[in-house]
Amino acid sequence: MSRGELTRLTGSGNGECTKGDCPNVYRTASGSFVIQGGASSAFTPPAGEALVEIPEGTLREAIRALGW
Repeated sequence: MSRGELTRLTGSGNGECTKGDCPNVYRTASGSFVIQGGASSAFTPPAGEALVEIPEGTLREAIRALGW
């Protein structure tokens, strides 16, 4: 899956970042989410999974974009 196949919910410039490569939330065609953020080492996730950190404002922006 490429970034172009995702619906970007955040990063419109109204949040904490106005450049293209910032923490973001994307929605896939199947309705799941892809999160872009800084790698976190809070704990070791199971194989095949990863941890990322995103600012609260980015998550709030995604929720507003979905109308929730």
